[in-house]
Amino acid sequence: MALQLKTFENTDELYNFAAQFLQQKVKDGAKTFGLATGGTMQPLYQVLRQSDVDFSGCTSFNLDEYIGLPIEHPESYFTYMQKELFEHKPFSKSYLPNGLAEDIDAEVAHYNELLAQNPIDVQLLGVGENGHIGFNEPGTPFSEKVHAVTLTESTREANARFFNSIAEVPEKAITMGIANILEAKEILLIAVGEKKRAALESLVHGEVTVDSPITVLQQHANVVVLTDLNISLA
Repeated sequence: MALQLKTFENTDELYNFAAQFLQQKVKDGAKTFGLATGGTMQPLYQVLRQSDVDFSGCTSFNLDEYIGLPIEHPESYFTYMQKELFEHKPFSKSYLPNGLAEDIDAEVAHYNELLAQNPIDVQLLGVGENGHIGFNEPGTPFSEKVHAVTLTESTREANARFFNSIAEVPEKAITMGIANILEAKEILLIAVGEKKRAALESLVHGEVTVDSPITVLQQHANVVVLTDLNISLA
């Protein structure tokens, strides 16, 4: 398993390292970045906003987007990315799945085609408490590419803190599939807080199983994990 595990004493050090890591990748010539959303990424994007990183020659692809949520909604990932990063550090081109497409199947095919045409150099990932990556919930086949997914109750509950109530959390989303994620040349995974311990332990010490999607990263040649949890590779 080609896994680098870097443990930090505090999250400030972690996010500063993550930002410097991405800045260095741009300097080294990386052109296409896979981006993620959620509470885990907000501190990273804050550091990047205050840095001198220049993404203007780069392309971004987001992992996922809710289905049926207007893009102007404050919790759409379109709005999240605009506010957290793109308004401050724009990319040459930025793509997100269109969760408002009249034909979701056609949108899925379109996003798959875009990804095939633009291989990702660095994929940024968080992880859900149940081990999901992107919105690939437990049980998702590792061969799955971009697809529409029905979110589990646990994922909707975890995201409900961003909405007025769980009733407002969309039930479906479009997400990159695990196969798309594995096609990235390099993966940077950030996992902070005790709630992520079980998922991270499964990556480091567990068997590869669809019951914990994060474990598939054991099969990738270049994964860097940043965490504030004390987990040994031994």
